[in-house]
Amino acid sequence: MAVWDNPDVDLLYDINGLAKDAPGWTDRTMEFIGEYGIAFGLVALALWTWWGIVRKRETQQDAASGFAGLIWAPLAAVIALLVNYPIRELVERPRPFLDHQDLEVLIEGKTDYSFVSDHATLTMAIAVGILLVSRKYGIVAILLAVLECFCRVYMGVHYPTDVVGGLALGTAVALLLAPLAMWALTPLVRYAMRVSLLSTLIWAGPVTQRPGGGAAGGERENRDSDLAA
Repeated sequence: MAVWDNPDVDLLYDINGLAKDAPGWTDRTMEFIGEYGIAFGLVALALWTWWGIVRKRETQQDAASGFAGLIWAPLAAVIALLVNYPIRELVERPRPFLDHQDLEVLIEGKTDYSFVSDHATLTMAIAVGILLVSRKYGIVAILLAVLECFCRVYMGVHYPTDVVGGLALGTAVALLLAPLAMWALTPLVRYAMRVSLLSTLIWAGPVTQRPGGGAAGGERENRDSDLAA
């Protein structure tokens, strides 16, 4: 078993100590946010980003790459969780409340290992995926992922290093595999756009025509730049 630095435990007590002093409704709110609320928020943000792709992207090429980026966000999260499984089994770090009995634990029944945090990994991978499509919404998503990390420590179910590791793992998977994912997903999205029903779900903007016919892709740079394109 690894020996963990005391600053990690000190910070755990500092953040979790807020739960001891908070009223009951605050703890219940943080429990819901940390367990489900952030995930719901990221889904809503991804849908809002998708709406921006459908309505505001100026070319089919921009729309296809943006939509492929949104598909990559949940796929990156799934891959990151799969990568995390052997890490958790290798490290075998117990939940903090098993070694520190005086913590204020807001949610019971956590029996799996603590490092790396699944919630932090999942939310950060999705957040980075959104960032690759939209800087504006991506920054909001990353802030939500950081809030998720705070909630997990506040709830007494993770050490601070657990959630920092989750942030790093989710970021690494989403960024490092993004070029390969976009290479594979973008042609599939373009093919799907040939189907009229699916096309309206991906892009609803006009196709700019060159003189003499033919679509002109990318004549005007999109303000909400697509980092993954």
